[in-house]
Amino acid sequence: MYSDLNGKTAVVTGASVGLGHGIARRFLQEGMNVVVNYHSDEHRSEAQKLADEFNRDGEPERVVLVQADVAREEGAPKLLSAALEQFGGLDVWVNNAGIESRHPTHELPLDVWEKTLAVNLTGVFLGSKAALAHFVERDRPGCIINLSSVHERIPWPTFAHYAASKGGVKLFSETIALEYAHRGIRVNCIAPGAIETPINAEKFADPDARAQTERMIPLGRIGTVEQVAAAAAWLASEESSYVTGTSLFVDGGMALYPSFERGDG
Repeated sequence: MYSDLNGKTAVVTGASVGLGHGIARRFLQEGMNVVVNYHSDEHRSEAQKLADEFNRDGEPERVVLVQADVAREEGAPKLLSAALEQFGGLDVWVNNAGIESRHPTHELPLDVWEKTLAVNLTGVFLGSKAALAHFVERDRPGCIINLSSVHERIPWPTFAHYAASKGGVKLFSETIALEYAHRGIRVNCIAPGAIETPINAEKFADPDARAQTERMIPLGRIGTVEQVAAAAAWLASEESSYVTGTSLFVDGGMALYPSFERGDG
């Protein structure tokens, strides 16, 4: 769909499953080269499926798999090095890797708080830092896409650590978008709502739980990974060349306070 993406290179963190996997697949369908990051060996098999599908015999490889922990300082440089060594450059960096868990805040263990912030927020900082340094050192434009959540805006009781991390991603992204706009570096967030991903599979398999969630969505349905990936492709493309510092909500209207949709209150 976006011819300008053909031949460009992207790094996608947390791309072995879920949204990251879908974004990497869409980028590959657009003709891009992709560094597919996975966290540990148990996640490699799913990442390998992309390599098996898009790396064809007799043609240059378009997928490279890289194990890295995005919450550690050495993770992002490892991913950047893979992009440069395998594909000779970098055009788009997607900070997707994230975790969540449920805890009443008064029972939230400090190590869970710290791990959630490390992956969801520090990981975004470290990935963005590596991408920004690359673009600045080469005096060239670039694109950074950070996965936040509807919970960058909507409070989420018993998920205070997750909401705090996503709120941080929002303001961090806006800040660096402002800081680097004069260099032609665009930074945006995608804020997904309720999406059909493995992390939600058990919940949405329960008809009552699914119906309860759907009632919170003005469009009345759960979103798909492909819909989020389509937003990522648009943000990566020149079609969005005048868009920076914003959050694109892919949520069926969830962030619009659907309890007020009938004008009550």
